[in-house]
Amino acid sequence: MNPKLKVKVSKYMSYLLRHNPQNLKLDTQGFVDLNEFLLKLRERYGIDKQFVEEIVAQGDRKRFEIVGNRIRALYGHSIGVDVGLEEDRLVEVLYHGTTLESASNILQDGLKPMKRRWVHLSPTKEMAIEVGRRRTSKPVVLVVDLKEARKSGLKVFKATEGVYVCHEVPPEFIKSC
Repeated sequence: MNPKLKVKVSKYMSYLLRHNPQNLKLDTQGFVDLNEFLLKLRERYGIDKQFVEEIVAQGDRKRFEIVGNRIRALYGHSIGVDVGLEEDRLVEVLYHGTTLESASNILQDGLKPMKRRWVHLSPTKEMAIEVGRRRTSKPVVLVVDLKEARKSGLKVFKATEGVYVCHEVPPEFIKSC
């Protein structure tokens, strides 16, 4: 599998399934018919079902899911879908990797979903650093105290083994690592 093509296709898959389905029929849970989806991908990249299945299986953060003959993104949506995430009530600390400038704003105003529907959090410092490196070579890692935040009603959901989400985190539950 061509690594550059894999990245391009994966980004396009994310765009279609998370932000702009471009005439694909998403159901309320974010699923689209896999055959229709493949037609759209073939038009642009000339790839087959096996190529898409490999992207889904090999994803570093399990971004996508195929169930039967349907596919969806598991998190990161800016469009209204309900992927049916279960609330996590056990994890006590999560991390958020970001830029130095954003970290200052987050410590003052809290974590907000910005253009997405959820705030994304990582289960380890290392994963947060990796996420932060998408925007800067020297990411800042913030720690979210979920044990205390839950007392104020915050709910956190586990999207995948490497991604947790919530609607927002007030600043009093966030500190620098």
